[in-house]
Amino acid sequence: MAKTKFCAGISDISDSYMGCIIDDWGVLHDGEDAFPYAVDCLKELKQRKKEIIILSNDRMTAVEKKAQLKKMGIGPSLYSHIVTPTEYIREGLSEPDNGIFKSLGKTAFVITRQNDTSILDGLDVDVTDDVEKADFVLLLGMDYPMKTLEHYDADIRRAIQRRLKAVCANQDSKGLIGTNFLMGPGLLARRYEDAGGIVYYVGKPHAILFKHCIELFQKKDVFPSHTVMFGDTMAHDILGAHALGIDTCLFKSGLHAANFMHCQNLKEVDNTLKNLIIQYGNIMPNYLVDEMQWGNALPDRKHKKRKQPK
Repeated sequence: MAKTKFCAGISDISDSYMGCIIDDWGVLHDGEDAFPYAVDCLKELKQRKKEIIILSNDRMTAVEKKAQLKKMGIGPSLYSHIVTPTEYIREGLSEPDNGIFKSLGKTAFVITRQNDTSILDGLDVDVTDDVEKADFVLLLGMDYPMKTLEHYDADIRRAIQRRLKAVCANQDSKGLIGTNFLMGPGLLARRYEDAGGIVYYVGKPHAILFKHCIELFQKKDVFPSHTVMFGDTMAHDILGAHALGIDTCLFKSGLHAANFMHCQNLKEVDNTLKNLIIQYGNIMPNYLVDEMQWGNALPDRKHKKRKQPK
């Protein structure tokens, strides 16, 4: 069985791929500041004509994410596209001619925190608080602890009776703001499914956003076999990309940093990685790196694209 390759940096990987899907939080930045070598690493990739997509589960539009990254010094010249669940949903509702948005309808019953429906601002979509008037359900979050799952049961049951499909913008079950835990839309989505409803999940690790990235790359003649996913989470990044046949690189700098923190040698790193692989369904990342840094210098040569398998 093939093993995960331990890499000194991204230069060990770059010549094998034309497209890079990069998670932002935990790979490029910590939520406030870019990691020390992230910008230089992106510059090296762009100089080698790589196509780069920033793929985030953040509840931001591409414009908002672009502004956030720019404040950290990660300018728009360093990547080709930004893809987020919010951006994908907004684009889909704006042009509902294919995919999950085809025949979805124009009136949304929205379950969200503090009546926040800003995801629909500027779109030709009506919002109703009456499930009887809705064409579909949009799951964004819940007002926990003021409202528990049981509070939404009656509306969920009626929506399912009316055969309304639901769109979940983020599969997370729990979120954190400051020191307060919030119940995420993933709990509502599973409640909806358990009651017999249909839910479209928009967000990693589900296939929709990864397929969207593949479609964007294919416009540049970059295919899944030419593509690598850089991510810091097994659950979201590695599993999601692996399911679509995309090679993966796990970063020790993000969500799993605590797992690797006390490793003193490569054997301990290997054992820690093996435990993660077992924990996440025996899915193995192709590569492991410490952080977003270039690593060993490469000759300044023209990249040779790998042939697409027949």
